[in-house]
Amino acid sequence: MVAVAEHLKGRNFTAVRDWSPEDLKTLLALAAELKALQRSREPHLLLPGRALGMIFQKPSTRTRVSFEVGMSQLGGTALHLSASDLQLGRGETLKDTAMVLSRYLDAIVIRTFAQADVEELARHSRVPVINGLTDASHPCQALADLMTIRERLGRLSGVRVAYLGDGNNVCASLMLAGAKFGMRFVAATPMAYRPEPATVKLAMRVAVQSGGTVELTDDARAAVRGSDVLYTDVWTSMGQEDERERRLRDLRGFGIDEELVAEAGPQAIVLHCLPAHYGEEITEAVLHGARSAVWDQAENRLHAQKALLALVVR
Repeated sequence: MVAVAEHLKGRNFTAVRDWSPEDLKTLLALAAELKALQRSREPHLLLPGRALGMIFQKPSTRTRVSFEVGMSQLGGTALHLSASDLQLGRGETLKDTAMVLSRYLDAIVIRTFAQADVEELARHSRVPVINGLTDASHPCQALADLMTIRERLGRLSGVRVAYLGDGNNVCASLMLAGAKFGMRFVAATPMAYRPEPATVKLAMRVAVQSGGTVELTDDARAAVRGSDVLYTDVWTSMGQEDERERRLRDLRGFGIDEELVAEAGPQAIVLHCLPAHYGEEITEAVLHGARSAVWDQAENRLHAQKALLALVVR
């Protein structure tokens, strides 16, 4: 049976900023071990009889399925809790919801809009709370990103990551995670789509300590040259549908196509947290091409989140 470090039991995972590089390294090492066990069909029932509740106020494919399957593979059960089916939908407070659910469950995943709601739930929960996505942060995606980059390139420190498009929640979480591991991160976005200044400032401060760098530019080609990783995400996130036409105009020129990939390093890989919109932020040829590590990245959501659950659930 896999040995699991005990010092992280009971910890929340609401944002990348709250976990040290050492804690994240522990998680990535366990994720790699669990992936190998799953590939060889060896049982690893680290959480027998435990129950995970998943509150969803936004649609989900990868987050829901990977957490449900992952909890099952660890020997526990997962419950999908649509916000409309809970008393949250009729005005019950997050505080009261947390106090009730944490009497039933061993951990809670929440996928919602405001980061403050995740933090509020965590404050009043007696069990670990995991951020399954907010408008500001997507920390579970960052775990899978780190895992995939290390698998493909053999390292994290010194890796140059060019993130193109909208400096959104995915960009913010990966930027900070990369800073913790000494990566060279550059966000290529139009000025109006830059990541949130406070997050950039924090990431820059962390990068100085780790030997990494964080840069902002509006030149996509300059960002890509010499990069080891090209990363993008949808240009119109959930809740921004009425901005779609404006965003398509504003972000034109920041999509990843075969011509842009050719500007990168010879061993560069392409990442996308999915779902993809072909002809906008990425072309179908690139997403399914030889440089794409997107499908490994999607699979690694399962393994990274299993490691997270195994570490924090008592």
